[in-house]
Amino acid sequence: MKKDITTIPISEVFEPKEGCPICCLRDMLESRLVEYVLGPSMMEPDVRMETNKLGFCSRHYGDLFSQRNKLPLALILESHLAHIKNSDLKRDTDLCFICQNVDSHTEKLLANLFALYGKEPAFRHLFSQQQLLCLPHYRLLTTRAKSKLNKKIQKDFLSACQSLAANHLKDLHRDITHFCSMFDWRSNSEDADWGTSKDAIERTIYFLTSRNV
Repeated sequence: MKKDITTIPISEVFEPKEGCPICCLRDMLESRLVEYVLGPSMMEPDVRMETNKLGFCSRHYGDLFSQRNKLPLALILESHLAHIKNSDLKRDTDLCFICQNVDSHTEKLLANLFALYGKEPAFRHLFSQQQLLCLPHYRLLTTRAKSKLNKKIQKDFLSACQSLAANHLKDLHRDITHFCSMFDWRSNSEDADWGTSKDAIERTIYFLTSRNV
């Protein structure tokens, strides 16, 4: 697969074949935006105006707070509170600078993904070798494919998505069922065989929501 500025971010998340690649894409974007918000953007007035106005959602406040240096976040919060105090306490609290930017970048990367799938057999093969597609991203990709790919390629793409999601769902259902069975008194022994079910709850929540717990 030819690598250039439009394909490198996609290669970075697809080539490891670990987890849902669209989740990995989102996580990569979020991580880079957290670094940007607490780093270079501090000196960019236009960005500070946006963070002052929008703020962040609870998830991304958590991501920002988890970083070692707290001063940049404190400065952002100081100017954000000043903006609220000087404007309107009834502002929409569902707004988030990082969410909006992740959504915008994701749209562009998905457009590149569909373009790659349409013209690169090597990428189609790589796509089919992924570990899984989580349910939210399975629905996202299959919905978008209807307007992004021609009929012939679309059929192949939808089949690949179906396989990645359905096969993982089958494995999850087996493991969560086995996990439940291990609480039966007949399985209650020190040498009981949990198989691959010990983290079945965490993996199921990830599949259903696209987020780790």
